[in-house]
Amino acid sequence: MVGVTADGITEAFARVAENAPNARARELFVSLAGHLHAWLKETKPTHDEWRAGIEALTRAAELTNGGRNEFVLFSDLFGITSLVDLLNTPEGASSSSPLGPFHQRGAPPLANGGDMWKGQQGEVLVIEGRVVDAASGEGVSGAILDLWQNAGNGLYSVQDPEQPDGNYHGLLTCAEDGSFCLTTTLFLPYTVPYDGPGGDMLRALGRDAWRAAHLHVIAEAPGYRALVTELFVEGDEWLEKDAVFGVRPDLVLPVEQCRKGDAVADALEAKDSLPETFLRIRPTIRMATGGN
Repeated sequence: MVGVTADGITEAFARVAENAPNARARELFVSLAGHLHAWLKETKPTHDEWRAGIEALTRAAELTNGGRNEFVLFSDLFGITSLVDLLNTPEGASSSSPLGPFHQRGAPPLANGGDMWKGQQGEVLVIEGRVVDAASGEGVSGAILDLWQNAGNGLYSVQDPEQPDGNYHGLLTCAEDGSFCLTTTLFLPYTVPYDGPGGDMLRALGRDAWRAAHLHVIAEAPGYRALVTELFVEGDEWLEKDAVFGVRPDLVLPVEQCRKGDAVADALEAKDSLPETFLRIRPTIRMATGGN
């Protein structure tokens, strides 16, 4: 195309995309190009700065493998992942929060009342919660929760060859009234990978690499939209500075300090082996209808 100018390049891009077979694809790409062109005109990067950006993307590709995706990390660190979550959270439902890089498909089954703690290091945490319909507040019968968190050393099992495969992962089916309970240990803050271009960006901006401590949850039930979310606890020092902008007010839970002998759910398999002191949270997970 002859005669393209700085002022006309966005229109030129739109014209060459006029025959796109997918209208939605054209809308997304033309809009993206327009915003990128506007950003370039506003900031006027030098050739050296442009090359540094290309080199960062090249390094991201080199670092990306089955256990790490630097492009997803960039999406997280820019707040793009969280914004997509926020834009797609149905009204009244629990807020969506990032999936993260450590989810393992095929988690081992976990009985309602089951134990992910298994005597491992860390503060013992009892979780007694309920999955409810976001509109009616009634329990969602047979909801399935895919749960995963890090261990007492701050690492997920996929990061740590010393942990058994699937450690601190579980697939739990709730009771008919949507209630569920389990024992685990208090999840810990941890850093996102910062030895690549994502970390370079954090350092350039004077930002922290820490994520607030959280339990990951995928909630699914027939007739409901799948929910990918996280549960946080009050008092965590990183709630206001979470590196991926994943904390939502409705996902931050108060923590009860309990003593052995305090009432716990009858279904809790490990209730007789609880330590003298333990912690408890009581989440309510609200699901919106509309799934398959």
